[in-house]
Amino acid sequence: IRPQNKRVKEHNKLIDSLSNGTEVVVSNGIMGKIIKIKDDIIELEISKGVNIKVRKSSITTVLPKGSI
Repeated sequence: IRPQNKRVKEHNKLIDSLSNGTEVVVSNGIMGKIIKIKDDIIELEISKGVNIKVRKSSITTVLPKGSI
């Protein structure tokens, strides 16, 4: 139980640190840049002019700036 709680806390910290312009990876492998955050929904730009909406909880990794 202890390691699982640690992972949950780390993931919650990652979710709280998200802001516009952050480059992220979604759980299904899609990479994109955050353009809008509203409640539990994040809008990602995955290609120029192509935006998708995903749940905050599906974000798995924050990428270094300029990696996309």
